[in-house]
Amino acid sequence: MLTKDHRIALFMQDSLGSDNGKMGYGIMRYSANPTVCVIDSTQAGQTVRQACGLPFDVPVVSSIAEAQALGSNVIITGTAPSGGRIPKDWLPALREALAAGMSLVNGLHDSLNELLDVELSEPQFIWDIRQPQFTPQIGSGLAANQKNLRVLMIGTDMAIGKMTVGLELYRWSQRQSLSSAFVATGQVGISITGSGIPLDCFKVDHACGAVQTAVVQEADKDLVFIEGQGSLLHPGSSATLALMRGSCANRFILCHRAGMTSIDASNNKRRIRVPPLRDFIQLNEQLASVCGSLTTAKTVGIALNTSHLGDVDAKAEITRLENELGLPVQDLVRYGADKLGNALLASANEL
Repeated sequence: MLTKDHRIALFMQDSLGSDNGKMGYGIMRYSANPTVCVIDSTQAGQTVRQACGLPFDVPVVSSIAEAQALGSNVIITGTAPSGGRIPKDWLPALREALAAGMSLVNGLHDSLNELLDVELSEPQFIWDIRQPQFTPQIGSGLAANQKNLRVLMIGTDMAIGKMTVGLELYRWSQRQSLSSAFVATGQVGISITGSGIPLDCFKVDHACGAVQTAVVQEADKDLVFIEGQGSLLHPGSSATLALMRGSCANRFILCHRAGMTSIDASNNKRRIRVPPLRDFIQLNEQLASVCGSLTTAKTVGIALNTSHLGDVDAKAEITRLENELGLPVQDLVRYGADKLGNALLASANEL
């Protein structure tokens, strides 16, 4: 994991400003380590704010040498493309970083330890985040025995903000001095917190058990926020079921992008319609409980991504959805986590 002495450069070649850049965006927003610069030769000479509108005045440079000159000693692969493979044309630059004495943090499926196969000097390291560190026991529903709130972020699509919402709620709980934990289940969350499980790298038979292990380790906490992955709505995703079963979640936060009416699944000739949110909420709750046989999960609120809307339209959409669904709705990044955090605390009386 990263220590306080590490200064980050995000390697985001051809990715800054795209949806694939979510790892880099998460690091800039939440990592305790400073992001010295972003490496993307197509946007060099600008700041991140100038290049893509995100609220970070981090310089964009074109090379490893420039990043090191600015004080970086760790390169993080800041993209998460579909399939999670390392572009082969990135390897010379990453080799250059190692030769210069820098360390690498890799959030993609391919192992840089294997691809680069170089001898490192102390204190250099290559951290391949998506390499499972243990083989878990088969899931057994053990987390259901805990007397805490286990809050799973569910979503209407991939890359909809589930990690961001979980971290915003966790940060809020820490500011309230609440007993809480954040269980990271993907490469971005793991790189930020230094712990967690790379869920999409476990075999299907082991996925529920991996989630269960991570959640049971936090049994002494009153609030456990579980980073969501994928969506029941996406035909390429199976992660939600493993998260439900392993965590025995008893609370859901639904993450949704304002105005989104369909998802665009890769290689599908038609867009997939987003059903009415009330129906989708009911589907997730029914699947969690399996007709009352397993843990009952209640959806406490909607985390709405309104980043593409102006302030007036964003607030109007929040109000509209609250009236339609009878649940609290909020954009946590834009307006804070108080509304949904307080709704979670109020729901604790129903355990």
